[in-house]
Parts: sequence; C-alpha cells; structure tokens
Amino acid sequence: MLELQAALVARIRARMDARGGAISFLEFMELALYAPGLGYYSNGLRKFGAEGDFITAPELTPLFGRSLATQVEAVLRAVPGGDVLEFGAGSGALAIDLLRELELRKILPCHYCILERSAALRQCQREAIAASLPHLVERVHWLDRLPESFNGMMLANEVLDAAPVRRFQWTGSGVREYWVEWQGGGFAWSLRDADDERLVQVVTDFAHAYGWPSDYVSEWDPALAAWVGSVADSLRHGALLLIDYGSPRSERYHDQRVSGSLMCHYRHRAHGNPLILPGLQDITSYVDFTTVAEAGTDAGLALEGFSTQAHFLLDCGLDQLLMALEPDGSPRYLAQVQQAKQLVMPGEMGERFKCMALRRGIDGGLPGFRQQDLRGRL
Repeated sequence: MLELQAALVARIRARMDARGGAISFLEFMELALYAPGLGYYSNGLRKFGAEGDFITAPELTPLFGRSLATQVEAVLRAVPGGDVLEFGAGSGALAIDLLRELELRKILPCHYCILERSAALRQCQREAIAASLPHLVERVHWLDRLPESFNGMMLANEVLDAAPVRRFQWTGSGVREYWVEWQGGGFAWSLRDADDERLVQVVTDFAHAYGWPSDYVSEWDPALAAWVGSVADSLRHGALLLIDYGSPRSERYHDQRVSGSLMCHYRHRAHGNPLILPGLQDITSYVDFTTVAEAGTDAGLALEGFSTQAHFLLDCGLDQLLMALEPDGSPRYLAQVQQAKQLVMPGEMGERFKCMALRRGIDGGLPGFRQQDLRGRL
C-alpha cells in the first residue's frame, strides 16, 4: 500500500515538474483517483464495505437494488428487448442485486452492460457476479466506451461525485483557482488568477446570481454537462437514472456554503483535506443537479423527476420489501431493518442523496417520483 502511494506521489511530482512546479487541482484529482494502476479507483485496493473506506447503498443492503428494480422493470417493459447499462459498478453488488430481482420478476435484460474505467474493479466485478450468479454471467458485458445507440435503462449510482473538479475562490472582484505544488515534504495549495475563460465566466455568473461574499470557495465540474450530453446522445429509447450526493444549483452554491463541498473518505472517516493520502482515499464533490437537468433537456431528454433518495426508494416499494421479510426478531431481521433505515433517514442517506431520471422515447410516470417531485427547485 505504501509502495503504491509512493509511486503515485512520484508520478504526480513528475507531472508538476513538467508543468513548471504545480498543477491545477483538477489535474491533481484526476491523477489521485484515476492514474492507471496507482490512482484510488485503479490500484486494486479494497474500497467498499466494512474493510474499505466507505459503504455505498448496494453494499449496505440488497434492499437498495431490489427497490431500484421497480423502475428498471418499468423501463424494460416499455422497451422490449432492452438492456441495462451501469456506469461505475463498484464491487458489482448493485448488478448482482438487480439481476437477481429482475430474474424473479421475469424481466431480465438481454444484456447487463458495465462501463468501468478501472481494470482492477472490472476484475472484482467479474469475480463477484460469477460467484453469485453463475447462470447469468454470460449476460454481463464490460464496455470500453459508450455505445453509439442504446435502448433500455442507464444507471449511475455514486459516479458523478467522483468526477475531477476545478476548485476556485471568488474574491469579490475576480476569480482565483487552486493549484497544487510540492512544499515541505508534502502537497500544498497555491492560488493563481484563473486563466480558464469558462471557469471565470461561470464563477462570475454564479457569484452575481447568488450574492457570494468575498473569499467564497467552491468547486465546479467542467465536464459534467458534456458527460450528460454524450450519454443523452447514446440513449435512443429508455431512461437514465442518477443517484448521488448533490443538490439544485441554488443550494449547491448558496451564499452561506462558503467552503465548498470537497469531502474525502478513508477507513470510514470523512475529512476535508484532499492533498493527503494520495491514492489511498476517495475524493468527492457535490453534484450540481441543475446542470444535469439542463444538459439532459438541451440534448433532447425529458426530465422525468427529481427527488430525495428516501422518497424515491419508498415510491419504488422499499417499505413493501421490508414488510415482506420474516419479522422474527432475529439479529438478521433487525439488521435488515436498520440497514433500510440508513437508506431513508434524513440524517443518513435519505436526504443527502438525490435521484434524478431523464427519459427519451418512452412515456412518463416511472416509479420513483410519484410521492415527491422536486423539479421546481432546480
């Protein structure tokens, strides 16, 4: 583990030397998370579950995937012969739970596709799916790029929050960008006047729109709109479901959120310093769901709904799935109840995670947004 970290530090420092001594935080985050063989999501170290750094909803309980299957089923019935495409499938837990539940509902997709950039995670997913569902493993295909034309259900659970971002400071009269340099035996921040015209324009517009104070610090994902647009171009008939940390733009860039939303996870501890433990910790930033909605509708998708994870899962039948369990008071039953509470409680995942669906070529009214629809806040 320490050898991997040392090798990644050396690679980042080499990139800094090639750039004149410093790199933007955007480039630092890209290397820290995705440098081939060394970055956090590429080095093969354990990420998920009790032995990793954090627990995602699929890792927490199969009830998450079984609930999502309600919307997936609705899309597959609307698109006969459709497939499922999951972006960034992590340990493979969600794929396993979805396939198992869809098989019970007799609506298996023709193919379950996974678009995963990490070779290490691909191998982990293959092994997990083959061990749990050997009779379905031939339906699972790993893709290197988006298909030109896709019909069915697209899923991205906790994917967009790990996209590299630009970190900036609004001074009250201009925009400065955070860069990273090597100083005193470790990585350190440095501030420079921003020279990226898009960043300057976006930050200036947001600052005026939301009345930011001087020294306001936050992040911006320059690739978010383009990513949504490319996915929309691929989707011919079906829906795209996104589940992630995030909020509407007015909340994401509220004038009182003066320190941004960068968060790191290491051994189930959350902190705000992304410059330490390179390659050994996750780095995330809140998703601007307003940009997601704008980019999707600009690309011709219809915004199906926007909701908290709690309301989404309950509308997809989480409570019925829980009630169907054998209420025998056993430790296993009580654990399942507690896990379900973590999915929906406001202080846990229920409010912090948001769900958004966009569709093309199918009718609206998909399960997930009938109890609550927050599109008006976007």
